[in-house]
Amino acid sequence: MASLRDLGLSEYEARAYRALLTTGPTTAKELSQVSDVPMGRIYDVLNSIEQYNLVRSQSASRPKKYVAVEPDTALDRLLEDKKRELNEKERQYEGIVDELVGSLDTTDTVEERFWTAAVGPAETTDLMVERIAAADERVSMVASTFSQSFDMDDLGERVARELERALDRGVEVSLLMRPQLVDDLPESVGRRYRESLAPHDLFDCRTSDDVTGSFTVVDGGEVCIEVPHPLHAEDTFAMIDLKDREFAGEIREEFEPRWAAATPLSF
Repeated sequence: MASLRDLGLSEYEARAYRALLTTGPTTAKELSQVSDVPMGRIYDVLNSIEQYNLVRSQSASRPKKYVAVEPDTALDRLLEDKKRELNEKERQYEGIVDELVGSLDTTDTVEERFWTAAVGPAETTDLMVERIAAADERVSMVASTFSQSFDMDDLGERVARELERALDRGVEVSLLMRPQLVDDLPESVGRRYRESLAPHDLFDCRTSDDVTGSFTVVDGGEVCIEVPHPLHAEDTFAMIDLKDREFAGEIREEFEPRWAAATPLSF
């Protein structure tokens, strides 16, 4: 169950504010008795929630009296305080990331052969998006089928968004697919391709019937290969991400003539 403590108040502060809602204008001593906040703490607590703008005080009266701000207003103020706090945290973390990026960059490209695998639609999508995000120079994507195991709206949106980011940082993107797949694209994905990707100078999309398998070559040294389900060929079972420059080169050699003979697609 949600409580005022979830919005940053201490237990004593929450007790005092709740008690003020029921008592109306009251003194610190009376509030201490009603709220079970010790008398030795009540003034500090009242000063604190007054700084949160949750109470108003009547300084002219003797003894001083306090009244609670209406709940809707109080909650809005607490929410705004939390938003400001989170925004500040976000800026701090962004600054930390900016400082760390340079120190964590690898100085040499690792040439040793290495592979990882992702099983299932969610992990496969995550791996694909991650590898596109890691591209520095070029992404070449080949699609012969759309797996029925994927949510195409979600997959298409995530991949298109990451391709757009890649283009913005100067990565060349080539997309080759079977002509019939164009009609199978969700409208939202097609619209994103037309509006965000197609106008970009570094983006090129073509179609060809001479396409088999679905894979992505990243920076000429890494290949993401979709593995079909052994019992249901129309579904993707897993994705293998293989870092092997020699193998990636062989894939590129097969890709280039098909790309050259393919038909440019206008979205």
